[in-house]
Parts: sequence; structure tokens; C-alpha cells
Amino acid sequence: MRIKDIIHHLESMAPPMLQESYDNAGLITGKPGWTCSGVLVTLDTLPQTIDEAVQRGCNMVVSHHPIVFKGLKKITGAGYVEETIIRAIKQDVAIYAIHTNLDLVHRGVNARIAEKIGLQDTRILSPKPGQLLKLTVFVTTEHREALLQALFNAGAGNIGHYAECSFTLEGTGTFKAGADAQPFIGNKHERFAGTESRVEVILPIWKKKEVLHAMRTNHPYEEVAYYLHELANTHQEVGSGMIGMLPQPEQTIDFLQRLKSVFGTPVVKHTPAVQNQVRKIAVCGGAGQFLLNDAIASGADVYITSDIKYHEFFDAVGRLLLADIGHYESEQFTIDLLTEQISIKFPNFAVLKTGLSTNPVCYTT
Repeated sequence: MRIKDIIHHLESMAPPMLQESYDNAGLITGKPGWTCSGVLVTLDTLPQTIDEAVQRGCNMVVSHHPIVFKGLKKITGAGYVEETIIRAIKQDVAIYAIHTNLDLVHRGVNARIAEKIGLQDTRILSPKPGQLLKLTVFVTTEHREALLQALFNAGAGNIGHYAECSFTLEGTGTFKAGADAQPFIGNKHERFAGTESRVEVILPIWKKKEVLHAMRTNHPYEEVAYYLHELANTHQEVGSGMIGMLPQPEQTIDFLQRLKSVFGTPVVKHTPAVQNQVRKIAVCGGAGQFLLNDAIASGADVYITSDIKYHEFFDAVGRLLLADIGHYESEQFTIDLLTEQISIKFPNFAVLKTGLSTNPVCYTT
């Protein structure tokens, strides 16, 4: 097992190109070609995390939060970030972060939060635009099905809960092969006209390389006629936050008490209750104030997130119940999510959950 094998699997779950512009997900220390002795999964990477990894026989740390967000001009151990990097390099420990890209996928951070609360019929709260392409390619009718299957296998043709979606038109295509050409059909220096299929499929932008490779590999022509269009359609499986329904309405006070129990926090900061019962719940792990208006527009009874500032609570008063459960608390189950996903893919490999709490916030009750 090599570091890059783990990375490849993680990036198939949450493609790196989905990360936000400010983020620094990916391999931070170490080399992809290193043999991997074991993976330690954590929410944050601290100096103590590197020590724990070494003690438990792991030379790779998979963390939700990147230890390095901004460029480092000096690495002298002056703070916990620099000290972590120094220890990782000295001990040959690879650090890999899977952050906002994991936040934005349908089965990522927010799906696990929704699952813990017991939400049903979940969907992305704010789907992200600009994530879809349409491929149009022309091919002989007899080769159409084989080409389509190759495109589907490469990741094209998925729309929501439907797979192998495409559209085909029949028409006449023409070309004249030059002296240096090796035409699949027709003769050099003569215009050829024949029946062709115009095939159209949708694909996520991060599958572009794989789909175009499959197209070229499985197409009979020497020169493939195709074009790509960027679509304004939103990708319903990619975006920020999540919303769903409780199986039954709950008393507001009972729901808040259940949040404390589920997320293991002694306190939930929240706005005054708008109604006695709640059922439609929106969530966003980490700092989610930017989705407050989306939660309100969705008709949610409750919006659960963290890192809400004092004056930001006013924006929700009388509109919905805004609940701040704490940053660490909201994302803590990401450790379970990543551990499970790596273990399923590599069942005979050591994937360990950290035994350390990296929460820097303490509560006195």
C-alpha cells in the first residue's frame, strides 16, 4: 500500500477541484510514492497528532482541517503549525487534508451530521453551479453503443438518481481525408458522406479527463469530432449544507436537548424559539453563517451550524431557530466517516481513529 493509493480513493470521494479557493486540501507533507504503514484519522493535525501516529505505527495522517492554510516563510517551530510540520518531516509522516471538498459532496460532512440527527429525504441546501459539462460527440451508428458504454463507465451520464442518461440524433456527416490521414471509412482525397450519430452526455467537470480519455480510446475515428459546453445547471449532488426532515415533529425544547446529547456538548447557543415544534432541519458543519439566508429561504424550522457571531444571531430572530453547537462538535463525526470509507476500500489495512480530542474550546458548567 502506498500513500498515493489512499489519496486516490479519498479524491474519488471528494475531488480536490471542489475545494474552495481559500482552502489548502491535499498532500501537505510526505511523498505519494511512500509505502504506507497505516493511517491515523483526525479532525485537526497538531504536534501531538504526529507523536500519536508514530507511536501507533502510522506514517500517514488524514485530517479534515489542513494544518497549513497560508504560505509559510519560515519553519522554526514558533507556533503549533510550524512545530507540526517540523515533527512530520523529521518522522517521515505524510499529512493529507480533505476539507471543503468533503464539505461539498452529497455523502460528506453534512450527510453524516444529518444522519446523526436522524434526518430523512435529505438534499443539498445550496447546490453549487458551474460543475457540469455537456459532451457532444459524433460517431458511426454501429459504434455508438460501445462508445456510450465507455463514456458511462468513465463517469458520464449521471443525473440525480438516474444513470446512463444520453441523447442521440441521426444525421449525415462528411469529411475529405488528406494525404497523411488514415481514414477509418472512405478514401483519401474524396469527400465521404455517411450516417453518423450525434451523442450527448452530461458529466461533472472533475470527470473531464477520464471521460475524454474514454472517448478517444473507444472511438473508431483517427480524428474525433466533439465539443464541450459548460452548463449553468446546478449539480444537485454538490454544494453547501444539507436539509432534511425529522421522521416526526419534535418539541423545540426536546430537540435542543437532543442536540446536546448527540453532539456531546454542554451548551447550545440559539435564538429564541419561533414555534413549539420543529421538523424541517438545515445543517452545515463548521462556520456556516454564509448559508443562513439559504436556510431561511428553504423554509427550515432550524438551522444548525457553528461560529455564529453575536450580531449575526439577530438576522435569524423571528425567522427560524438558529443553533450554534460549536465548530469541533459539528464536524467531529467526520473522523468516523473517513475511517469507515478508507476501511471499506482497504479492509486489511490499518486505519485508526485518533484517541486525542483536538478541540481547543473548553466549557465550564
